Amino acid sequence: MSRIGKIPVKIPAGVKVSFQDEVMTVEGPKGKLTQKYHPVISFTPQGNEIVVSRANEEKQTKSFHGLYRNLLNNMVTGVSSGFTKTLVITGVGYRAEIQGKILVLSLGYSNDIYVGIPEGIAAAADASGKLTITGIDKQKVGEFASQIRKFRLPEPYKGKGIRYDDEHIRRKVGKSGVK
Repeated sequence: MSRIGKIPVKIPAGVKVSFQDEVMTVEGPKGKLTQKYHPVISFTPQGNEIVVSRANEEKQTKSFHGLYRNLLNNMVTGVSSGFTKTLVITGVGYRAEIQGKILVLSLGYSNDIYVGIPEGIAAAADASGKLTITGIDKQKVGEFASQIRKFRLPEPYKGKGIRYDDEHIRRKVGKSGVK
């Protein structure tokens, strides 16, 4: 049995989950998410939990078992509490600001970078160089944060660039004058 797949998904109060025509729909206070799933996986509601099971013991089916359990869990978490990624912008003159639905990044290039904020994602920038990205879809939040980080990856000598809040950059020692 899949170690991840056998754990039941807890459904908090105010969240509705339905399964029809190989599509799972999760609706909660923050919004609604849908996801298609493979027919070899079945979902059984038991009180305030949903148990995920599989039809056979093939390798691909075992992979689907853990995958769809985690996707369902992420959807339930997203519509009830949401997901947040925090980016830290470090460097002299490096900053981010929000102008409507556009994120403006000044990262030491000759021109500013303008990035459209996707639908369903909210971004907030403060003066200390923190950029907070929030949303109900874990995949969209992570992908948007990754795209922003790629504009100026953190460098190991001075630590300048964009990094995740919980990321640690291994610093290197620069050149030293030899006499």
